[in-house]
Amino acid sequence: MARRRGTVYACPDQVRRCRRERPAEPVRTCVGCRTRAAASGLLRVVAVEGILVPDPRRRYPGRGAWLHPDLGCLRLAERRRAFPRALRAAGALDTAEVHAFLT
Repeated sequence: MARRRGTVYACPDQVRRCRRERPAEPVRTCVGCRTRAAASGLLRVVAVEGILVPDPRRRYPGRGAWLHPDLGCLRLAERRRAFPRALRAAGALDTAEVHAFLT
């Protein structure tokens, strides 16, 4: 059933509360530790011709995966083989550039 325009809610406080609880910025999931965090605190990585490339300015085209910028999450993502799944890439990806970026 479609809502009518100008419908008055029984409790307007609930409507206001829902608006306040929405995050102010995008939330992404780290492929390493699988925790949700603000996109500004995560590093975006993309696959370019079989090589995993860091994208700190978030400008590369295509599908990206999000990762906390620390080696622990990178190692965990490698162990879980999360990058090929998240990026929908066939085969293993070389993570040397991301290692160099994080160290």
